[in-house]
Amino acid sequence: MRKIVILLAAMLMALSHAPTAMAAPGEVQLTALGRFSGWRQNALIGYGLVTGLAGSGDTRRSDVTRQALRNVLARLGTVVTEEQISSRNVAVVIVTAMLPASANPGDRIDVTISSIGDARSLAGGTLLMTPLLGPDQRPYALAQGPLTVGGFDFEANANRQQRNYPTSGMVPGGATVETAVDASVLNDRGEISFLLTDPSFTTAERIATRINATMGSGTANVRNADEVVIHFGGNRAGLAAFVASIEALAVAPDRPQRIVINERTGTIVAGGDVRVSSVVVSQGDIKVAVTTENYASQPSFIGGFASDVQSLIVSNTKLEVDQGGNDHAMRFPDSSVAALVEGLSRARVDTRRTISILQAMKAAGALHAEIIVQ
Repeated sequence: MRKIVILLAAMLMALSHAPTAMAAPGEVQLTALGRFSGWRQNALIGYGLVTGLAGSGDTRRSDVTRQALRNVLARLGTVVTEEQISSRNVAVVIVTAMLPASANPGDRIDVTISSIGDARSLAGGTLLMTPLLGPDQRPYALAQGPLTVGGFDFEANANRQQRNYPTSGMVPGGATVETAVDASVLNDRGEISFLLTDPSFTTAERIATRINATMGSGTANVRNADEVVIHFGGNRAGLAAFVASIEALAVAPDRPQRIVINERTGTIVAGGDVRVSSVVVSQGDIKVAVTTENYASQPSFIGGFASDVQSLIVSNTKLEVDQGGNDHAMRFPDSSVAALVEGLSRARVDTRRTISILQAMKAAGALHAEIIVQ
């Protein structure tokens, strides 16, 4: 038992002295801050048919569906007229997919299918072979296969039950790449551009400084708030290792002073370092309620001797004004938004009124942050 304890202690000491590749507190890897120019996905789109629907497809009013079905049958050697097509087991759809930055023939990608006709549901359907085109109108993939629909729509005897949206679905791995795509991050001038997701001169300068400290002085320079240019002086054989070493670098990004408010859900998200100047907040509310009660005056001799007498509806309206019993007057010295929200919460100020207070403080110049309302 003593040998085991000694062995565990030795292993812990070795781990504590082992070098770590984790970023320092507050730092994140470059892959989380942006992307390399040229390395991107490409949108694909196609137009096809879904068959095998149990009477929930497009109706005869959809001329596009009947024409598309005639074209498919003609390519298969069968000629039919529009009058011979009356089935509701077919629906015309739009097929979309995202082509990765690097793809080889035979690779599988997911596709999304959505109805463009008057079909009620695509559940149980199968997508026929559909070419997926790029922005240059060239086919890059072929999609086909059974749909996965996360909903249903059943109707019988004027009773209907629907769950989610059954007019759209997916075919996981339903498209086969037919044209090779090989994106490159190196341009003709031997440069690699790193594009920041959130433009910031401070973050861009920190990225360039870290790259120069690791790869050598003059390797990177800041072109704009959203772009860092990296010079690659080696041959293409070492490009992958060079880019991988850059991706492994970590920097501390500049955090913009922002407060995000979602008025629909009453959510407030703010950085803990957002500052608030000295301010006095006086909060109160007035509630006005209008209540209407309707009474019917029903004479007992209706239908008897006085058949011309009718019922009379009498409305009584009552107005109530509540001044509010939770009025507060609070003073906040120079502090953060976190302390402000905590103080308002202790005073039992609800979230929606807190949002109004933050917006009023921004208008008064006491809140030093950008407010984003969703």
